[in-house]
Amino acid sequence: MRISARADYAVRAAVFLARVGDGERVAGEKIATEQGIPATFLEGILSALRKSGIVDSKRGAGGGYRLASAASDISVADVIRAVEGPLVYVRDERPSEIEYPEADTHLVTLWVALRASVRRVLDDTSLEQLATGALPAEVTALADDPASWVSGRFPTMNVDPAAPPITTATVNLNRD
Repeated sequence: MRISARADYAVRAAVFLARVGDGERVAGEKIATEQGIPATFLEGILSALRKSGIVDSKRGAGGGYRLASAASDISVADVIRAVEGPLVYVRDERPSEIEYPEADTHLVTLWVALRASVRRVLDDTSLEQLATGALPAEVTALADDPASWVSGRFPTMNVDPAAPPITTATVNLNRD
């Protein structure tokens, strides 16, 4: 799974607006500067977020962008869908719409399960939770698993929380 720069920037801009709060409008240039996002790229992202109803905008003095709803009512998934479309798709199709030869229909089950797990994390995490750092327990539990931080296939294991963090220097990557 890959999160594009467009999706990452969209989430960062939306979280920035969530932190501003109270309906205050912010110029796109300020968001771009403070988040290190190319301004012209961000304008296209903000336009997509506006068209999807996640942000609203006003031109002129006192203008700029703000969230169109409370940050607690906007999920990370909403933001990503606004700029990228479906969260998980295979060959530009929704997993549930793919057809395989009968012997390979179990692949549809796998892709649907992947989509469900991605939805569980992104739909259940609001911009407010990201802005405040109060992530859902399920998200922090996944991130607290040391195996989540290691690239590639790595077995889940119980690790003493007081133990030093696992790094590539401490993991035996030989796969016998």
